Amino acid sequence: MILLLLLLLLCFSSPQVKGGSFTRLGVNYGTLGDDLPSAARSVALLKSLGAGAVKIYDANPAILRALAGTGLRVSIMVPNEIVPSLGANASLADAWVANNLAPFYPAVRVRYLLVGNEILSYASLANSTWHFLVPAMANIHRALRARSVRDVKVGTTLAMDALATAFPPSAGAFRADIAGPVMRPLLHFLSKTRSYYFVDAYPYLAWASNPSSIRLDYALFAANSFLSYIDPESNLTYTNLLDQMCDAVVAAMGRLGFGDVPIAVAETGWPNAGDPNQIGANVHNAATYNRNLARRMAVRPAAGTPARPGAAMPVFVFSLYNEDRKPGPGTERHWGLLSPDGKQVSEVDLSGRRPLESYPPLPLPETDEPYNGKIWCVLDAEGKAAANTTAVGAALAYACGQGTGTCDAIRPGGPCYQPNTLVTHASYAFNSYWQQFRQAGGTCSFDGLAVRTKADPSYGSCKYPSLTK
Repeated sequence: MILLLLLLLLCFSSPQVKGGSFTRLGVNYGTLGDDLPSAARSVALLKSLGAGAVKIYDANPAILRALAGTGLRVSIMVPNEIVPSLGANASLADAWVANNLAPFYPAVRVRYLLVGNEILSYASLANSTWHFLVPAMANIHRALRARSVRDVKVGTTLAMDALATAFPPSAGAFRADIAGPVMRPLLHFLSKTRSYYFVDAYPYLAWASNPSSIRLDYALFAANSFLSYIDPESNLTYTNLLDQMCDAVVAAMGRLGFGDVPIAVAETGWPNAGDPNQIGANVHNAATYNRNLARRMAVRPAAGTPARPGAAMPVFVFSLYNEDRKPGPGTERHWGLLSPDGKQVSEVDLSGRRPLESYPPLPLPETDEPYNGKIWCVLDAEGKAAANTTAVGAALAYACGQGTGTCDAIRPGGPCYQPNTLVTHASYAFNSYWQQFRQAGGTCSFDGLAVRTKADPSYGSCKYPSLTK
């Protein structure tokens, strides 16, 4: 019974898939970071990691120029905000292809063109965008055919929250609000054009949501036979979370009559660091996940999944860099294979050829147990804040302008006024703001200037407020 609950909770976070028509993993190349290497340097780093493909979140011309002639398979993306216009106007879709793909193709081996990113995860887009998604994809597809481009698959990325049910895998089903009006025509398009269902899959999120019930080694591809799960309806045996999540998507598609649509994993990975209360986000687990994933996807013939044995599927690891400008909890800025200076966070061979035993020892996983103590939000004085006092001042002013009495303690005569420095005042303001608004969605980010800590920053009569976890 515990294992059933375990797997149920696993499934509702995100899915994953395997290798591709290429044998090596692809990598998501995001650019929401300061002082990242140039496009040319980034492409060289991708190749040094053994990547076989790269996915970008736009059609950045500098990146595409750097990819020309490299042989890497490439995925480009139409931004969410223009999907409605492309769906309503075929001429605009044609112009997008003319301006963003045609100048680089075929020197750049574009193989996937994704229309939007997780659009169906945003209820705010339901009225403005959802019903334009498939028409936009169809218009883009027609624009490609008009240019005799027949080796670029058109798709869109979907998070696991597109499913209302994912456990057991054989019971996978799409949400009622999208199943008929969006998913059925979307799957019809993918089936007709022989494209992929691109899913964003994050077993880390599922495990971290309930680590007392979910076995970590099951999520890291390190489970043994005692952790296998047999689906009571299909009688298929699962030994890892990735397969289970993929097959839930397979079942959901089959329920709508499109069980033939292949799956690709547009995003998957494991964070190498995070906030103090973010369990399991460490270098040890990230390296273990990525290395095991690479080895598994390199197997030929492909292992497939229990529901689709032997199926080879494209998969893109998230992400190339730790991106320090991403908002949200600490893990958001720590999914990278590389740090912003281009150094590997831990050694990994994405080709999957390197034996696991040949890697050097990993640091101990010090965050694999839940932390339930107090947490504070302070200025990251050793990060980019050290070189950007203007941004720190602006963030301080913003924090003090929110709520009631947020910065009273750092005003003249207040218990935290001294020392009267930008660093100490910003730390107090960031923490005071976050403690007030965190339960309403406030974040400890301030555009990458802040960091969470377990160390109480209080001093003397100056007491920093804090809530547990």
